[in-house]
Amino acid sequence: MKKVTVQASKTYDILIERGLLAKCGGLIAQVHPRCRVAVITDENVDKLYGDRVCNSLENAGFSPCRMVIPPGERSKSLAMLAKILDFLAQQNLTKADLVVALGGGVVGDVAGFAASVYLREIPLVQLPTTLLAAIDSSVGGKTAVDLPAGKNLAGTFCQPTLVVCDSAALDTLPDPVFADGTAEGIKYGMLVDEELFHTFRAGLNRRDLDDVIARCVQIKADLVHQDEHDTGSRQLLNLGHTVGHAIERCSGYATPHGHAVAMGMVVVARAAYALGLSHQNCTPALLEALDACHLPTACPYDGEQLAQAALQDKKRRGSQITLVVPNSIGYCYRHTIPVEELRSFIGAGLGAE
Repeated sequence: MKKVTVQASKTYDILIERGLLAKCGGLIAQVHPRCRVAVITDENVDKLYGDRVCNSLENAGFSPCRMVIPPGERSKSLAMLAKILDFLAQQNLTKADLVVALGGGVVGDVAGFAASVYLREIPLVQLPTTLLAAIDSSVGGKTAVDLPAGKNLAGTFCQPTLVVCDSAALDTLPDPVFADGTAEGIKYGMLVDEELFHTFRAGLNRRDLDDVIARCVQIKADLVHQDEHDTGSRQLLNLGHTVGHAIERCSGYATPHGHAVAMGMVVVARAAYALGLSHQNCTPALLEALDACHLPTACPYDGEQLAQAALQDKKRRGSQITLVVPNSIGYCYRHTIPVEELRSFIGAGLGAE
């Protein structure tokens, strides 16, 4: 079993190994006393793993109850948050009890948000079942829901007590869902690890991912340790996300997060080189890596559409917005521009200017 430790306001472990969902009850019992457990999952994941997780919890002495929500980004809403909070209250959960988020990024975000505000926070365990959740969204404590104005505009920081990553769960992912997670892995390589980047560029064996997952979450753990509340170096994790979130919004959230981030990274890499902000032209290698992972690279929206959508981005500070740009493969930095320059920056990335 691989273990990565996150040192933030709460210190916790990320455990990575095939077959861990069947053992999750015993692993949770090592870090939290037996109690009532609310398992929040979605319809797709419940069919595959809901009984396995609840049986493991029961065998370890916990008393689980289960709420199953619809899959997809539309469940990341204030309305769904309210339903989960009402479920926790109806189940009479107390501050001694536990929320378990079983699923991908949507479940982890909305269940984590609920755990953070129910009774002013009760403990949370993340059981990620997608590559994106395993290497990114389950780690670091960010929780959020979307608002009509934009993505992730309401949220909290809620560090989990434990993250249990069963890499065997990734075997069952449809190819587009698996590909969605590889975008975040390519992002980590672009940020700080050229070797990791080339691992994705060469294509992945989804049955042999423990080392890749561990490296990705170690990178994120290091940035969270430096900057838990996202005011400095942790913002590097937003590479491709400002444009990516704009693409998601323009599509009515029909474009999956990782696919949007993939296109967003291409726009930013191309713009950075065109505008003299990058030492190396990272775009050709990035396109190869994205293609190897079956991710899209061509954005279907124009600069005006993306700029208008991006103005709602949570990284905006007054009249400025901070973008993450690559200087070379393995080294990126934050670049702040006036919001009125965002349209031309994106246009350069689209090849329109």
